[in-house]
Amino acid sequence: MGSLYRRGRFWWIKYYVDGRPIRESAKTGKETEARKLLKLREGAAADGMPVSPRADRLRIDHLLRDLLNDYQVNRKRSVDKARRCAGRLSAAFGARRAVSLTTADIRAYIAARQTEGAANATINRELAALKRAFSLAMANQTVRVRPYIPMLRESNVRTGFLSDEGLNALARVLPGSLKPVLLFAVFSGWRKREVLGLTWSNVDLNRGVVRLEPGLSKGGEGREVYLTGDLLAIFRAQREYTTRVERNQERIIPWVFHRKGKPVRSFDKAWRVARVQIGMPGLLFHDLRRTAVRNMVRAGIPERVAMQISGHKTRSIFDRYHIVSEGDLREAARKLSVSRAQDRIRSL
Repeated sequence: MGSLYRRGRFWWIKYYVDGRPIRESAKTGKETEARKLLKLREGAAADGMPVSPRADRLRIDHLLRDLLNDYQVNRKRSVDKARRCAGRLSAAFGARRAVSLTTADIRAYIAARQTEGAANATINRELAALKRAFSLAMANQTVRVRPYIPMLRESNVRTGFLSDEGLNALARVLPGSLKPVLLFAVFSGWRKREVLGLTWSNVDLNRGVVRLEPGLSKGGEGREVYLTGDLLAIFRAQREYTTRVERNQERIIPWVFHRKGKPVRSFDKAWRVARVQIGMPGLLFHDLRRTAVRNMVRAGIPERVAMQISGHKTRSIFDRYHIVSEGDLREAARKLSVSRAQDRIRSL
C-alpha cells in the first residue's frame, strides 16, 4: 500500500513495484495532486506497466541519442541516414518531453517539412526513425506509450531501366575503367557499393565464381554469382590488367575494379556526362539493378534464384523492380491477338 509524506515544500509519494519501494517527489505542495499521482503510479504497477519516476523528464533528444546508439552497436550501414533523420527531429522536438508529444505535433511537423519541399519518402524515413526511437524507449521501460505516428503515402514504383541499346551506348561513352563495372552491375544486380567493394579474394576464375562476403552486403548475407561467356572473359581481362599494374607498381592490388591501382570510389561526374551523351539524363546507377532483375526474369530464371543473385530479401521489394516495358506490352498484345485468331479459326 502506498503512502504520502511531506518533505520541505513538496509532497512525496511512496509505492511498490514488484515488492521494491519507490519514492518520488510529487513536485506539488497540494496533497490532492500528490494523491492523484500516487494512484496513477499504483495503477500502472498493478497493470504491469513500466513505472519510471524519470519518465516525465525524458526528452525526445534522449530517445534519439539511444536510437543512434542502437544503430552503432548493431553496426547498421544506414547509420548516416539515421543521423540526418535524428538531426531533423531534434531541431523540431529535441527539448520536448517525450510524454508531451502528440499526434497533432507530428502532423504539424509533417506540414512544415512539406512546406520546406521535402518529399514524402524523406519525411517517412524521419517518422520511421521517431517511431523506432519510441519503440526502443518502451523496450527499455522508460516510456509507457508512444503517440500515433501517421505515415504518408509515397510512390514505390521504380520506372528506370536500361535497354540493350542503351547499355551498348553507355558502354561506348564510359571511361574504360568503368566498363567492367557497368557490365557486372547490369548482369548481377548488385548494389553500387557491393560492386565497387569487390576484391580478388572473392573471385575464383577457375570455377568462374564471384562471392560477396556477408559483411559487404546490405542484408548481411553472402551470395554468389557464376561467371560465364563474355562476363567471364571480362573478369579474366581485368585480372590480366591488374597483374600488369601490380608489376609496374610493385605492389598487390586487391580491388577488382580500379583506376591504375586506385580503387574506384566514385564516378559521379563520368556518369553524369555519359548519361547525357546517350540521351538519358535521368539514368541512375541503381537502374542497372532494376535492369538486371528484369533481364533475369525475362530469361526464365526462377524468381527465387534471381532474388538470391541480386540480394533482394523480400518479394515486395523484388516486385517493384520487375518493370513492364513498352516491348513487354507489345509482346503481350501480339500473343493475345494470335490467341484470338486461333480461337476464331477453331470456331469455323
